[in-house]
Amino acid sequence: MIFKGARCDIHNPALLKQLIVNLIDKEDWLSLPVDVKGTIYEELLQRSASESTKGAGQYFTTRPVIQTMVEVMQPTPEDSICDPAAGTGGFLFTAYNYVNDKFEKGLDRDQKRALREELVEGMELSPKVARMCAMNLYLHGIGGNKVVVHSGHDSLAAPWSREYSMILANPPFGKSQSLLFVNEVGDTEKDDQVIVREDFWTSTSNKQLNFVQHMYSLLRIDGRAAVVLPDNVLFEGGAGEKVRKNLLEKCNVHTLLRLPTGIWYSPGVKANVLFFDKKQGRPKPWTDKLWVYDLRTNKHFTQKQSPIARRDFDEFVACYKPGATHKRKATWSEANPDGRWRSYTYDEILKRDKLSLDLFWIKDQSLTDVDSLPAPDILAAEIADELEAALAQFTKIAARLNSTPEK
Repeated sequence: MIFKGARCDIHNPALLKQLIVNLIDKEDWLSLPVDVKGTIYEELLQRSASESTKGAGQYFTTRPVIQTMVEVMQPTPEDSICDPAAGTGGFLFTAYNYVNDKFEKGLDRDQKRALREELVEGMELSPKVARMCAMNLYLHGIGGNKVVVHSGHDSLAAPWSREYSMILANPPFGKSQSLLFVNEVGDTEKDDQVIVREDFWTSTSNKQLNFVQHMYSLLRIDGRAAVVLPDNVLFEGGAGEKVRKNLLEKCNVHTLLRLPTGIWYSPGVKANVLFFDKKQGRPKPWTDKLWVYDLRTNKHFTQKQSPIARRDFDEFVACYKPGATHKRKATWSEANPDGRWRSYTYDEILKRDKLSLDLFWIKDQSLTDVDSLPAPDILAAEIADELEAALAQFTKIAARLNSTPEK
């Protein structure tokens, strides 16, 4: 087979098609290179995600987002990396591939084995999704004889027994926290619940706020996190304000990436990537300056007509300056109000209502300039996404009302 030993390009449809044809023609699956098998499986997961809102899509993070997060975090063989909401394992195998590609030549046999078995670890509540994740990791050469994906594990139920040097995650979206459990036939069911844990800063039913607190507890001192979070985590009052206050004080919350809409398999999602480092306790807050990159305002993407690509994050990566964050320089100024990269001091954040981190400054051109609106097909797709998201919310509300017993 001409593809043996060659790295498979996931963006080459013709190559992928030929590989799948060869498999159908009884090509020996086990003889295929690990990266080729993993790429084929990953392509199948992506197609499932893009074609169904109820399939792999709800467990799938857009790959350019993952690639960018891993690139700026720069994991090494010395790291221990965790995703407490692993889904299909995108963060885990991308981090593994990054480390393997960069450090493999300098590792001996035992170190390579340790890399496969000890670098990454994930938790996934749904047994069905955990099986997809385990297969994805296995086909990327991860795990070996060691279990690296813990199936049926409710990350929020109790403190985990291990700490990690890095968290890469996109916890499940949805404002209301539900207690998820596995029923007798292996499906997950839910029951709304406020999570109460002694190691949490506050008790709340907001699942993202609970995951933020949980991921803080998973980090060792000086551990680093890059986490995808919806907008409500940035501005919600009450428990949200308390979580942000503790995070700003106990961590160096140094970077916020505002992600564009239209890039997710679930429509209408507005999300961000928050980067923070856990620190030892001290009276003075650890956050000194929060750098914000706005990739949302005046940016238009859709899943099919105008999908986001890794190159769309080039300026953010350059501004982030991985490994040299002390050399950051703002692109925003009074002379350049459309610059997408600027910083806010802790004192400036402290003065904001409810310690809101919902920070934006670029003028939305679509509000004042009709000519700056996206193309009609993109605009129509954005409107359709918003309507679909609204319909999904109304459907959930209706289902909840119907299930509420009359008094």
